[in-house]
Amino acid sequence: MYIIAGLGNPSREYEKTRHNVGFEAIDFLADKLGILVTDKKHRAFSGMGMIGTEKVILSKPQTYMNLSGESIGSMADYYKVEPDHIIVICDDINLEEGQLRIRAKGSAGGHNGLKNIISHLGTQEFLRIRVGVGEKPKEMDLADYVLGRFPKAQEAIMEEAYGAAAEASIMIVSDGADAAMNQYNRKK
Repeated sequence: MYIIAGLGNPSREYEKTRHNVGFEAIDFLADKLGILVTDKKHRAFSGMGMIGTEKVILSKPQTYMNLSGESIGSMADYYKVEPDHIIVICDDINLEEGQLRIRAKGSAGGHNGLKNIISHLGTQEFLRIRVGVGEKPKEMDLADYVLGRFPKAQEAIMEEAYGAAAEASIMIVSDGADAAMNQYNRKK
C-alpha cells in the first residue's frame, strides 16, 4: 500500500496559492484515477483506490502545512505503511515554475511541512515530488510569496505541472522511483 499526500493549507482563502500545489496535484490524480478524496480521517481528506495492483490512499492533510506530519504520521501508523511507500507532493521555491524534482529521501531543505513529516516519521527516507513555484522576489516576505497566487500567465504551466506530478506518482507506484526520476528530473 502507498500513501500519496499532497501538502497545502485548508480553507478557501488558500486555494490556488503556491503553497497548495500538493492539493492541486492530488485533485488531478484523484480525477485521473476516479478516487473521491472526501473521507475525513487522520486529520485529512482522503480516498482509497488502486494504481495497477497496488492499493493507494490519496491524502490532503487538513492540519495546515507546518503540521502535515501529524496527519501523515497517523495515517502511516494506522495502515502500517512504511516510509518508503509514502509519496509527498509539495511546493519548492528553488525550482522554476512547473519544474518537478523527485527524490527518494533527503532533508527538508527549509520546507516546514517536510520538516514536520520527517519529525513524525522519524526518518528522511520517504519519497517526495517537489513542484517548482519559482523563486521569491528578494523584497518579498517568504510567507507572503508562498501564500500568494500565480499570475495568470503561469496558470497553464502550473496545470501542466499538476498533471506531471500525478503521472510521476503513478509511475513511482507502477515502475519505481528510479524510472520516475529519469523521466521527470529534467530541466524544462
